Amino acid sequence: MNHSSNHPFSDARNFFRQKTVLSYLVIINIFVWIVIQIIRVLTFLLDNPDASTVFSSVVDYLAVPASLHLLLQRPWTLITYMFLHVGIWHILFNMLWLFWFGRIFLEYMTEKQMLWVYILGGLTGAFAYIFAFNVFPVFQPMVMNSYALGASASVMAVVTAIAFYVPNYTLYLLFFGRVKIIYIAIALFVIDFFTIPGGNAGGQIAHIGGALLGFIYVRSIRPASSGSYGIKASFSSWFSRMFVIKKKSPASGRASRRPLSDEEFNQQKAHQQKRIDMILDKISKGGYDSLTREEKEFLFKSSGKH
Repeated sequence: MNHSSNHPFSDARNFFRQKTVLSYLVIINIFVWIVIQIIRVLTFLLDNPDASTVFSSVVDYLAVPASLHLLLQRPWTLITYMFLHVGIWHILFNMLWLFWFGRIFLEYMTEKQMLWVYILGGLTGAFAYIFAFNVFPVFQPMVMNSYALGASASVMAVVTAIAFYVPNYTLYLLFFGRVKIIYIAIALFVIDFFTIPGGNAGGQIAHIGGALLGFIYVRSIRPASSGSYGIKASFSSWFSRMFVIKKKSPASGRASRRPLSDEEFNQQKAHQQKRIDMILDKISKGGYDSLTREEKEFLFKSSGKH
C-alpha cells in the first residue's frame, strides 16, 4: 500500500499544485517574507552601521503608514502591506489561519469571492487603522512613525465571512472538542477589541476592520430579512454583485409550476426529513467533516427553512 499521499510534505506539495486563489495567496505571502529575510541577512553580513536603517526603510516602503501625508506618497502600501511579514511567528499563524479557514471558504464560495474578501478585508483593515491613528488623541504623538503590516486583517475577513456564512460548521479543537466556527470568529473579534490597550493597538484595530468587512459581505449576500429598503438595499445589491458569479436560470421562459397538493407536499417533506435524518446519523458516527459538500449544503439550506 502506498502511504505517500498521507505524508505531510505530500499534502503541502499537493496544496501548492492546486493553483487556487488560496494557494496563490499563501505563496505570495511566503515569497515576500523570504525576500524580506534575504534583505535582512544581507544587510547584517555587510556589517554596515546603517544596515538596520536600510532594512527598516525597505519594510516601511511596503508597510502602510498611519500618516496621511506619507500615504499619499506611497499609495501602493494599501496593497503591499497585506502581504508583508517580518517575524516568523507572524506569517506562520496568519498562513495557518488562512489555510484552515480558506479551505472551508472554498467549500461554499468561489475563488473570486475569496480574492475579493481578502483584498477588501485588507483595505478595510488599513482604513480602520489609519482612521483610528488620525482621530483618537492617544495615537497623535506616534502618527508619523507608525506603520501596519501583515495579512491579519485580510485573514480575519475570510474567517468572519465563512463563519457567518456557515455558522454551524464545526472544527475539532484540542482541549475544547467540537466548536462551531461562528464562536471562533466571535471570540477572535472580542479578544481583538479588548486587547486594543495592549502593545499592538493598531494591529488589533486593523483586525477588527477586516472582520467587519467579512461580516458586511455575508450580510450583503444573505440579508437578515427581505424587508431591506433604501440605501441599505442598494448597497447590499451593489456589494453582492462584486462577488457573486451570476448563474443562468434553468427555467427562464418557462411557465411557473402549479402549486403542490397536500399529498405531494407531505411526501416532499417526508422525503426531505428522511434525508436529514440520514445526514444527522452520518454526523453522529463520523462527525460533520465526514459529510460531502452536497450534504453540507443540503443540511444548511434545510436548517434555514425551519
